[in-house]
Amino acid sequence: MGVTGPALRRRIRSPGPGGFTLVELVVIIVVLGILGAVAAPRFFDRKGFDARAYTDQLRALLRYGQKIAIAQSRNVYVRVNGASVALCYDGLCTARVTAPGGANSGSSVTQSNCGNVGTWACEGVPNGLTLSTALVFYFDPTGQPFAAVNVPPTLTSTFADLVLSVAGDGGSHSVTVTAVTGYVY
Repeated sequence: MGVTGPALRRRIRSPGPGGFTLVELVVIIVVLGILGAVAAPRFFDRKGFDARAYTDQLRALLRYGQKIAIAQSRNVYVRVNGASVALCYDGLCTARVTAPGGANSGSSVTQSNCGNVGTWACEGVPNGLTLSTALVFYFDPTGQPFAAVNVPPTLTSTFADLVLSVAGDGGSHSVTVTAVTGYVY
């Protein structure tokens, strides 16, 4: 006797690959659309990346200035003017500190804000970001920070903890230079 009815239909159906239903495809397309609408603007907005990268670069530049002051046993001035941060051997930045590795980042903003000098330890603030303050201070040969008004050979520093803020991405990223030790974090 032969098999008939529903049992026959189950055997005849081929075990080939299954597909997606129309509802499953529509749900996937909707989810991808929502992800694209939320993630795409964040992916293409560089301000967050630039702010974090510049904050790290600023910390490294300040630490480098302190290390050069100690290694060369001389004052190293830090000039922050809102458009760039530079290291110099004098308060007017006529004697410039050479960048680590012999070259700064070379970005167009750095070139325009640092006088097109690619070997100078100077970095421009990226477009769309702001640096909180403008000032000049220096690290003495022991690495201690001094305010610019404390003209050498002053032994007493009026330098207080300094907080520089990089903003422009909806948040604020800070770099702190502590008084007495000059620790940068």
